[in-house]
Amino acid sequence: MPRCFWCTDDPLYQAYHDSEWGTPQREPGALFEMLLLEGFQAGLSWITVLKKRERYREVLFGFDPQRLAQMTDAEIEERMLDPGIIRNRLKLNAARRNARAWLALDEPAQWLWSFVGGVPKINHFSQRNEVPAVTDEATAMSKALKKAGFTFVGPTICYAFMQATGMVMDHTTDCDRYAALRR
Repeated sequence: MPRCFWCTDDPLYQAYHDSEWGTPQREPGALFEMLLLEGFQAGLSWITVLKKRERYREVLFGFDPQRLAQMTDAEIEERMLDPGIIRNRLKLNAARRNARAWLALDEPAQWLWSFVGGVPKINHFSQRNEVPAVTDEATAMSKALKKAGFTFVGPTICYAFMQATGMVMDHTTDCDRYAALRR
């Protein structure tokens, strides 16, 4: 099956590409999880985070923002010893802080989707060099998230989040998923 240029032969990566990436996601819990995972990815490859995703779900309370917002410093220290996740204190503290910021939002899913006008933006890129790393919408989302108290939400992270959750559809035109998702 033809896939986007970034998808390697790794079966986990292919499954993510084929069933999740670029598919519009409006469920608040799934959006929150992806926002945190994109923050954990900062400076690393996405496959690194993808391989650790299940362990993150275990140690971060299933990405339940209520429970994550109450995570203690001792629990963060405990996670710093877990080789199944990316052991970065700043990112773990950001997960707690971001959970608190998430809970302070009214209708967070609807708010996030507002940065693309509430409907997926369908792009028609045929080559990898056409796909941007940042857009005006991602920059606006980043600024708004930071203003709301979030961290690890720069414009590049926000654009990757928008791509992953289908707010923008950046499967290239030669990818099998492009035809399925452009409708």
